[in-house]
Amino acid sequence: MRWGTRLGIVLMLSTVVGGGYLWYTFRSPYGYEPPASPPIVDTRLERHAVFVYGTLRYDLIRWLVTGDIDIASSHATLKGYTRNDLDISPRVGGTVEGELLKVSTPALQRLDRYERIGARYRRVNVRLEDGTSAWVYRRI
Repeated sequence: MRWGTRLGIVLMLSTVVGGGYLWYTFRSPYGYEPPASPPIVDTRLERHAVFVYGTLRYDLIRWLVTGDIDIASSHATLKGYTRNDLDISPRVGGTVEGELLKVSTPALQRLDRYERIGARYRRVNVRLEDGTSAWVYRRI
């Protein structure tokens, strides 16, 4: 087999495996059981404020998770916390830099699934440096 054919097969298999992984992680009904008592989502609100400090700061990841390309975001600071790898914890004088997202109710529910609410993270309300109240994901 020529190297071009081999490369084409490898690229095709990589695309199928990568696409399958993304589907399973972000969209599939398998691999995640939501908690019996899911966190509150006020469906009366048009947009929910969510403070993110990790992978969700990147437009591509947000689009893959929520399916929404036009999520409004702005720089934000969370005072009184410090970042510890994939989590934040309270600390006097600490700050965490991140982004404030304004998401729809369905997008918030997709973020909950991505963060594996009840299994890996919990969603809690915090007050940002500018006084905005926002949801943030914290490790269980």
